Amino acid sequence: MRHILLNTAAALVTVIGLTNTVWAQEFSFRFQSSDPAGNPNFEYQKAWTELVSERSGGKVTIELLPVGSVVEYNETLDAVAGGILDGQICDSSYWAGKDPAFGLISNPVGAWSDPSQMIDFVENGGGKEIMQELLGSYGLHFIGVTTPGLEAFVSRVPLNGVEDLKGVKVRSPEGPIANVFAAAGAAPVNLPASEVYTSLDKGVVDAADYSVFSVNQQQGLNKVANHPVYPGFHSLPLVEVSMNKAKWDALPEDIKTMLQETVKEFQQNQVNGLKAADEKALEEARADSSITIHDWSAEERTKFRTIAVAEWERIAQGSPMSQKVFDTLTGYLKAKGLL
Repeated sequence: MRHILLNTAAALVTVIGLTNTVWAQEFSFRFQSSDPAGNPNFEYQKAWTELVSERSGGKVTIELLPVGSVVEYNETLDAVAGGILDGQICDSSYWAGKDPAFGLISNPVGAWSDPSQMIDFVENGGGKEIMQELLGSYGLHFIGVTTPGLEAFVSRVPLNGVEDLKGVKVRSPEGPIANVFAAAGAAPVNLPASEVYTSLDKGVVDAADYSVFSVNQQQGLNKVANHPVYPGFHSLPLVEVSMNKAKWDALPEDIKTMLQETVKEFQQNQVNGLKAADEKALEEARADSSITIHDWSAEERTKFRTIAVAEWERIAQGSPMSQKVFDTLTGYLKAKGLL
């Protein structure tokens, strides 16, 4: 018995020593964001890096660089793969030129009515596995997901459902979003973001895909287009936190776990923080009698989502992974009664 106890004590000492050795080693990484310094999203991202340092007792440090610091916003995937950067926090649709699957999984037009739906799809509905497969083929590892939230919709005319979109001149970027609006009967107009306010004010367009409610309210869009739709129904981007796969694989398991757990906290802090900003702006808008806020019913949101499926199907034909995204996404939506 004494021999067994001595062996057990020795084993515990060895395990503790290994654990201390792991955390005694320091890790330093450079990540680049797709957001500029000072942007609210960048501030939430920076808070994540501070949380990582705190949780690791300063043994893991992440230098977060704003967009364009090392490479352009649409070049970080290659930079991380090549070891120029260690990681990134980016909208995954930027990689759609490499595989249209990235575009479909990152922002399937009309799919989501709340950030929690997209997050659940990624974490529990097969999205995480697809992201790992997609990024893995380029030498990256997917750590976790976040989002700046569901965009609102600004309009000069009342919009209570899909039928009201017919004939409406809608500012939207070219591509899938414009295609879905056209399929719904609207008339998409491609304009830069800098021209949205004046175009709405002068009646060049009737409505616009622009930003979240708090930004729209802050910039006065809800005053010139005083029939906003909130919550929105068309756009909610998936923002990935990912890093070089070889560097990830070299990390001790406890550090991997810590990074995943802190990304989840960062996600919830960002989603809840930005939602609170929207709710504050919503209260301000409701107090303005000249602004009428429209909230589409679940049935109308499902109608728009169903129209969007045709565009998803078109994108799905672009690659085997796109088809896999389509099948997984539509399977999830049907299982949740959203399609």
